[in-house]
This record gives sequence, C-alpha cells and structure tokens, in this order.
Amino acid sequence: MRRGEGQLVTVDTAATRSSTVRQLDRVVIRFAGDSGDGMQLTGDRFTSETASFGNDLSTLPNFPAEIRAPAGTLPGVSSFQLHFADHDILTPGDAPNVLVAMNPAALKANIGDLPRGAEIIVDSDEFTKRALQKVGYAGSPLEDGSLDGYQLHPVPLTTLTVEALKDFGLSRKEAERSKNMFALGLLSWMYHRPTEGTEKFLNSKFAKKPDIAAANIAAFRAGWNFGETTEDFAVSYEVAPAAAAFPPGTYRNISGNLALAYGLVAASRQADLPLFLGSYPITPASDILHELSKHKNFGVRTFQAEDEIAAIGAALGAAFGGSLAVTTTSGPGVALKSETIGLAVSQELPLLVVDIQRGGPSTGLPTKTEQADLLQAMYGRNGEAPVPVVAARTPADCFDAVLEAARIALTYRTPVFLLSDGYLANGSEPWRVPDLEQLPDLRVQFASGPNHTLEDGTEVFRPYKRDPRTLARPWAVPGTPGLEHRIGGIEKQDGTGNISYDPANHDFMVRTRQAKIDGIEVPDLEVDDPHQATTLVLGWGSTYGPITAAVRRLRAAGEPIAQAHLRHLNPFPGNLGTVLRSYDRVVVPELNLGQLARLLRAGFLVDAESLTQVNGMPFKAEQLAQALKEAVHAH
Repeated sequence: MRRGEGQLVTVDTAATRSSTVRQLDRVVIRFAGDSGDGMQLTGDRFTSETASFGNDLSTLPNFPAEIRAPAGTLPGVSSFQLHFADHDILTPGDAPNVLVAMNPAALKANIGDLPRGAEIIVDSDEFTKRALQKVGYAGSPLEDGSLDGYQLHPVPLTTLTVEALKDFGLSRKEAERSKNMFALGLLSWMYHRPTEGTEKFLNSKFAKKPDIAAANIAAFRAGWNFGETTEDFAVSYEVAPAAAAFPPGTYRNISGNLALAYGLVAASRQADLPLFLGSYPITPASDILHELSKHKNFGVRTFQAEDEIAAIGAALGAAFGGSLAVTTTSGPGVALKSETIGLAVSQELPLLVVDIQRGGPSTGLPTKTEQADLLQAMYGRNGEAPVPVVAARTPADCFDAVLEAARIALTYRTPVFLLSDGYLANGSEPWRVPDLEQLPDLRVQFASGPNHTLEDGTEVFRPYKRDPRTLARPWAVPGTPGLEHRIGGIEKQDGTGNISYDPANHDFMVRTRQAKIDGIEVPDLEVDDPHQATTLVLGWGSTYGPITAAVRRLRAAGEPIAQAHLRHLNPFPGNLGTVLRSYDRVVVPELNLGQLARLLRAGFLVDAESLTQVNGMPFKAEQLAQALKEAVHAH
C-alpha cells in the first residue's frame, strides 16, 4: 500500500554518533537566496544526489526574470524547492519542511509558505541592519521572537566558508561565493545524501580553474563536517529509496526541456530523418536550443535565427526539404509565428511547433508558469487553419509527448502544436530510459514518382492528391525528377496544387483540411474511477501532478471522485463526449481563466466548471483537494 503525499512518518533510531537519525517517508526542502547566491545550482546538485540515491522526487525552480535583480531585495529572491520520498510522489510539495534562507529577503519572501514547526536555516552573517531595512524588517527576526514557532538554526555561513577557505589565497569576496556549497554540504549531511557526484561535478565544472574547484569542494566538505560536529543539529534524517515506486529499469533525473530535446532526437532517429531546429532564444524554451546544439552526431542541425519569424520560416523550409522540422518558442513567439503556421497548414507539411508556455500577456512573466496559450494554439491564425494540439503532463512525459506530436505531423502532413510550460520545462523527476525497441516506428515514404493518370493515359504527379485514410498529401523532396510542383500560401486547386480562386474549390479545400485534422486517430480518454463517482475532475498539461495528488488525498479520506487527463486537445478523443455526459459534475482545473472549460462547453454542451489560477505558480495539492471536495458535496 503506497503512502499518500500528506503523510509524514518519523521513527527515532540510535546512531553511531551522538546525534539521532530520524527516518522520514518524505521531505520538502526549499533553498532561497539572491539570484547570485547559486540557489538553482545548489538545488540541482542536491536533486542529482537524491536521484542517484533512488528516491522519487519532484522539483520547482523559481527565479526572477531579471538577469541580475537588485541584491538583497524581495524581487531578487531565487528559490529551488525539492520534494523527495520513499514512495511515488507527483508534486514538488505544498509547503517546505526545511527552508534554507541565505539573507533576510529570502526569509521574508518564503516564511509565509512554511508550516509551524518547520526548520529554518539562515546565514546569520547576512542579517545586518542595512539588509534588514532593505526588505522592511524593523528589527532582526532572529532575535525578536517572531520565529519562535519554528526550529531556527542561525548559522554564520559566510564566516564559516571564508574560514574554511583561508588557505586558498582567495579574496573574501571570492571565498564568499562558495557559501552555497557550504550550505549544500550541511544539507547533504542532514539528509544522508551521497557526496561523490557533487565533488565530481565541481571538478568537471571548474576543470580549467582547479583552484576554484578545490575551494568549492573544500567548502562543501566543511559544510558536511559542520553538521557532523556542531551541537546545533542534534538530529539528521534518512529517507529510504523509493524501490517500490519504480518498475525495473535504468533511471535518471530529467527536466522537461531536456526530456523534450531527447524526444526530438529520438523522433528523428525513429523517422530516419535529419532533425532541423529553427529557433530564437526565449524563456523558458531556450534550453531546448542549447541542448540540441550538442547533438550534431545524431544529424541534428540547429539554427539560431535573428527573430521568431525567420526561425519558423527556416524550419518550414527544412520541412519542405524533407527534414523533421521543429521550432521552439513561448507565447509571445507563437504570436509572431502565426502567419507561417498558417502557411504550413496551407502547404500541408509536417512541422512541430513547441510552445513552452509562460505568464502573459505580452512579455508578461517570463520565468513563471501558465497554461494560457491553449486558445492561441487552437485558433491563433487568420482564416480556417486547424492545427492538432498535444500537451505533455509531467517533465518526463515531455519525451513521449514529442514522439506523439511527431507521429501526427509526419502521418497527416500538418503542423502540430506541442504544449509544455515553465513548470514542466524547469522542473524535474525520475525518468525511465526507454528501450529502443519500445519506441514507435515513425518512418514515412516520400513521393518517388507519378501518382495520377490523366484521361489520355499520361502519368503525372499531383501534389495534393490525398491518402484516402489520412487525407494527407504526398511529401515530395525538392529535386526529385518529375515531381516539380507549385508551392505557396495562396489557395491551391484540389489535386494539382495550382493557384485557385474558385469559390467552390476554396470551400472544398477548407473543409478537407478540417476533416483531415478531425480524422486524426488518437486513443480514447482513459478514466480513473474506482468508486463510480458522480464528479469527474478533468485536466490537461502540467496540472496532472497536483490533480492526481489531490484526488489521492480525497480518496484516502473516503471521498469518491473520478479523474481523467487529456493529452490530445485537438482533436479531442472520440469518447470524450460520452465520458463528460456520464458524470453529474465536471470540474476543470487550469492555470488560466478557463480555456479548456470554454472549449468543452462549446463542443459538448456540458456545464464544465472551472477552477482557475493565474499567479505564475502551479496548483498546490491541498488547495485543489479542498476545492474538489466542495465540488463533490455541492449537490
């Protein structure tokens, strides 16, 4: 029986040293500090060691949009939250059990999220009068009793780090930069994390600066030794590996953007096509461009264009030339790409449009998450320009979602939207490395000769003659003898592809392009309903983790509720209407103002109820559980 995310079990056991080792089933830790304090690196290293130890985990990086926000200010606080457990988990956790705050701003920005009794580790050296005043503290919270409800550990991290590195010949400022490694060493001791991987990482990262590598390793070891020897930390903790949570296989920790990049490489190999990425850097999608640029050995070609329009134009040209073509962006970039997406609809060429959604409108909240591009993906083009839409649901699932989007694009000769978001892109979880034999065969046949016979017996190539099952047109690689054909954005004549202004032909082509998308074969929606509930919670995209965690909590409390999650948003699964009409109530949680709910109401005439949030952060499981409980009992 797997334990739910809300449970916390502790058992004191004797330790070989004077401190006590306490067994936990799960922990949520948040590292917080200035953007320059290395909190993302610290959290990433702790996560990597946790993954190698075998825990299930989920992460939530959270950082400012500014490259270097003002030091010591609330807008400049960067944080990294990690939830790890000895059982399967789905979210980065609602509230931290441990907060590591590197300055007063980090404490003030995050204290409201902590439950009473949580542990707080602060760099007491940073709680100076000036730093306190900068964030509105009248006096030091370390001394005024306001933190009495917590387990407070004031640690002079800066002083201890500088002292540990006094023999390295570094300036005080240079030495202070390693205090995040001191904090990482301390936390690694507290939670019995492996250390070899971090030391190997530091040697690799600073291979060209061995003195800096040695200093960081020394700071890391000093943090570990401080935890071992100080009386302030009388308890350390162990969280056993989550052996029962994982089927046998090889696992690694992976972020959504990395899984997506690997999925694109895998799709190109399975399709036996070169991969071309035309992209323009934009948060939070840029990591895909960075990663794919490393894989030229797999036939990957990356092109960083001068703007979003040039990026998709190059990608569409690559599709015309016979490549698996991709463009990556976020919401503002989708707006700029819209005309060329419409051109791809008209040309009926395979193209993957990867949208890593973020808060809007305009440039909005570049580093915060949102699901508000659904209607843009569905309808954000002039004319009738239908495009399939696929959504990933977890960081690891980004790999599988790419393969599905590629299948649709290549089979049906159409641009396809793949929707991810900032939460999935930057968050991470364990991923089972798939066997190559399990990956789908995505190979396609290019047109190689005439496909139509005229009345006089002449054999010709018709670029818009369609496959009777898929309605896809032939894909002819430029330069193939005898397959020359007209291409462009003006309406085509059915079959020949010649320019046509005939009203009846236009009507036919519009309806045919729509029928092609409507006829895409997608799996039926699977519903998880063990108790014959009357309320269904239906989600899409990154809400999967919080919704599933909330449903688990409700069922553990005896509340019947059904759950389903959509991967295909256009076309919808064929059984969706039947599923929706099988329940008295349908609740749709979304990180927007109800875009999917609006589509469901319009398409199926059901009273879908929205649960919405647009604060740049993912849902919390407890928040959703309470709202869903109210929905269940609202009859």
